[in-house]
Amino acid sequence: MNQAVVIDAVRSPMGRARPDGALAGLHPVELLSQVIGALLERTGVDPGTVDDVLVGCVTQSSEQSGNVGRMAWLAAGYPEHVPAVTVERKCGSSQQALQFAAQGVMAGGYDLVVVAGVESMSRVPIGSNRQGADIHGPSVEERYAPGLIPQGVSAELIARRWKLTRRQLDEFAARSHRLASEAAAAGAFKREIVPIRVPGAPAPVEADETIRPGTTAETIAALRPAFRTDEFAARFPELDWRITPATSSQLTDGASAVLIASERTARRLNLPARARFRGFHACGDDPLLMLTGPIGATRQILSRTGLTLRQMDHVEVNEAFASVPLAWQAELDAVQDTLNPRGGAIALGHPLGATGCRLLTTMLHAMEDADQRYGLQTVCEAGGMANALILERD
Repeated sequence: MNQAVVIDAVRSPMGRARPDGALAGLHPVELLSQVIGALLERTGVDPGTVDDVLVGCVTQSSEQSGNVGRMAWLAAGYPEHVPAVTVERKCGSSQQALQFAAQGVMAGGYDLVVVAGVESMSRVPIGSNRQGADIHGPSVEERYAPGLIPQGVSAELIARRWKLTRRQLDEFAARSHRLASEAAAAGAFKREIVPIRVPGAPAPVEADETIRPGTTAETIAALRPAFRTDEFAARFPELDWRITPATSSQLTDGASAVLIASERTARRLNLPARARFRGFHACGDDPLLMLTGPIGATRQILSRTGLTLRQMDHVEVNEAFASVPLAWQAELDAVQDTLNPRGGAIALGHPLGATGCRLLTTMLHAMEDADQRYGLQTVCEAGGMANALILERD
């Protein structure tokens, strides 16, 4: 079997998803095009030798509806013979694209693949592709009567089940901002971020605008719960409503990209392999709790690879809500020092389709900086699913 290796991984700065956000003035095709272009320029790879382009994107409507990966490739001026496909597995879309690409390399179908993700949540708002439609259908509604629930309510159910206090949630969110702020101040993100040119802006965007230095649990404690409604308060009277905007991931504009090659191709092209994929797993879970999938995905990938959680030097559990990584940590008795050590989506943001590749990008650079061997990343996904992967460095 061919070995799949990571050659390089980059991302855009993270922009706040609002009209005056740093990246809001840029079409998502142009945003992704610049990130893919930077990836190939850094590696020196001939774009014509790329076998495929796999791109994660969740809200595939409006400006993101036309196979955004294909459009980004063409926007960069790259050869027309290289195809592209856009993948949607909710928040794990580009992580699933990573898995498809690496498995394609292992099977001998690919030699060189670009994997990427993009989401412009300021220009294509989350849920705008639904337009009030019934996305579940009558059979699902009947099976899960009185009905499935929004993710924020699921995050509340998780907090209650794992007995996570409001203070614990607020402290974890403050930790995310503190760690991301410290990493940014130390220049830890400089190698992974590529500058983005925005029309009309006086200079390229080069730093995350989502991180809030000085955030404390005390400032977060003043915020009101975000997901309590009369309907759900009546349905779940046991909830005391602990999740706020600050303990939720930020709506964000961003893109990320990874170059994957077969080990044989990397040697032939003299491309240093920075890490290899040790294993993958995707699983489903209770669609009502919805966000607990990373627990089962972690157990399964460790079982399949024969590794242990204690061997993982770096762990990325996407911070969709603070209750997700905290429940994961409690259930698996994990060490918090290795968990999201440069902050997570609460501080850096969660540009849905771009998050899987963004997590890998941050994890790879952090592992290199600390000379670590194993890294685990896992993402919860709407509908009760999750993806997990393990990277290994020599």
